[in-house]
Amino acid sequence: MTTLAAQSRPLAGMFWMLTAGATFVMMTALVKSMGSSMHPIQAAFLRYLLGLVFLIPALRAIMNARLTRRHWTLFGIRGGIHAVGVMLWFFAMTQIPLAEVTAMNYLTPVYVTLGAALFLGEKLAARRIAAVLVALIGAAIILRPGFREVSPGHLAMLGTSLTLGGSYLLAKAMVEDVSPAVVVAHLSGWVTLALTPFAIMVWTPPSLHDLGVLFLVACFATGGHYFMTLALQAAPVAVTQPVTFLQLIWATLLGALVFNEGVDIWVVTGGTIILGAVSFITWREAVLKRRALTPPSIAPKL
Repeated sequence: MTTLAAQSRPLAGMFWMLTAGATFVMMTALVKSMGSSMHPIQAAFLRYLLGLVFLIPALRAIMNARLTRRHWTLFGIRGGIHAVGVMLWFFAMTQIPLAEVTAMNYLTPVYVTLGAALFLGEKLAARRIAAVLVALIGAAIILRPGFREVSPGHLAMLGTSLTLGGSYLLAKAMVEDVSPAVVVAHLSGWVTLALTPFAIMVWTPPSLHDLGVLFLVACFATGGHYFMTLALQAAPVAVTQPVTFLQLIWATLLGALVFNEGVDIWVVTGGTIILGAVSFITWREAVLKRRALTPPSIAPKL
């Protein structure tokens, strides 16, 4: 699809991004609903293990892909890094409110922007530096160190955003000569493999209810990525990015109405500032007519 065609369907792009956001919120709510009934590492492992069923349509592409030693190395490294991020995210979900998890996840594109400048040689212009600084101010507003306790859950989310940002940078390095379907498929396989030894150490027999919830998590995650792809095909990221703000609103309302979590105006304010900074970075990419690197900060890419 040409850029012109993509720009001619902004409403479709916004609709699909809206659908993707709602789907990802349902995914996080399902994980939150499990509470402490299962160790977060085991839950992360089972989510990926059950999700392998969605790789069946891509088996032919996986088998036919011609991969070099460099590809296998990058796949393995990315799988290990992503696995750490997934474990930290599942842990954070048991420790802090849903809105805080969602708001802090918006930091991932900021890390990607910094990493692209440090490791991929992308130019970090003054406007992008200013946007990054604004995003960090938003993070400080959410955490408010010195005014409240920064819990292990907050530190876990900071680690989640950082490791997932590293995962995206590695994906960027691979999609130049490997199809996106193969990159995604290998990620699922390698993450499952990397999580296996950690899951064994904390393993307890899962209930059928927990297995069912985690399979639904895998379904919603897959559906969310599919809807997000449709959104990005229909319209530029600069058009669809602002729609992701609604995810923070939904997460805040869901946390308050379903999980009895308080509405923290500082979290909403900080998340809004971060998303505004990320949207500005994305808009600048569109203005400069460069291939956007920063991914839409719509949800944990789990």
